[in-house]
Amino acid sequence: MSIQWFPGHMAKAKRLLVEQLRWVDVVIELGDARLPESSRNPLLQEMLGDKPKIVILNKVDLADPYWTEIWTRKLRQSSPVLAVSATGGAGVGKIVPEVERLMAHKIEKWTAKGIRARSIRVMIAGIPNCGKSSLVNNLIGSAKAKTGNKPGVTRGNQWIRIHDRVELLDTPGLLWPKFEDPEVGRKLGAVGAIRDEVLNLEELSLWVLEHLKENYPEALKRYTEDVQGLDLEGIGRKRGCLVKGGQVDTLKAAQIFIREFRAGSLGKFTLDRTPK
Repeated sequence: MSIQWFPGHMAKAKRLLVEQLRWVDVVIELGDARLPESSRNPLLQEMLGDKPKIVILNKVDLADPYWTEIWTRKLRQSSPVLAVSATGGAGVGKIVPEVERLMAHKIEKWTAKGIRARSIRVMIAGIPNCGKSSLVNNLIGSAKAKTGNKPGVTRGNQWIRIHDRVELLDTPGLLWPKFEDPEVGRKLGAVGAIRDEVLNLEELSLWVLEHLKENYPEALKRYTEDVQGLDLEGIGRKRGCLVKGGQVDTLKAAQIFIREFRAGSLGKFTLDRTPK
């Protein structure tokens, strides 16, 4: 399945991010805990340079805890890492203290020079639909940031105070122009970082189905005991996706399967694997 996804508003998001980087002290790079590696934008890595950074793996409540621990240890070799659930609140309370810890040395320098301490300016950036707005809402304790269940809802930049000494810049989700590894595109499509309108959902569902058969077969027993023989037709019959003549609407079956996968109804999964 070939996926190329870099519409005009993402090119604009890139320009905005580059312009705003010079104004911020710390960058929160927000990724999806189900894709600890594949959800990290290589463009963002290039643009950040040596800017202080915290990697946050969101949606930890949907990810396999075993692999979350493995990936957290691995990523901490180069950056501070927190695993959180923006919707459930788990781990969110650690973010501001981590920002302050990361900036402690610079604040000491400001004080030594007699500079009046200002608010720490933090930028939050990541791929579409990784839960940025939900995280901001959790941090400020209200729903001031626009949210949605489709990638690309946050269109413009906005500063929001999340603490008496921390201001946050929320930015639109940013993908990169080309997925060199087709499997990265499939993974991003599977978790909803790419709009379904540009995906072949039946093909994508079959790919996810094979991943679950290999790594999480127990999750599929809600459809059938014959897990290895399960296909979209079997899922469709289980979910009542029948049309005239008793045929299965496999597109509808694919839509239901992907929706259940993304929502965590089938269990907690991690698509990115790393050597043990």
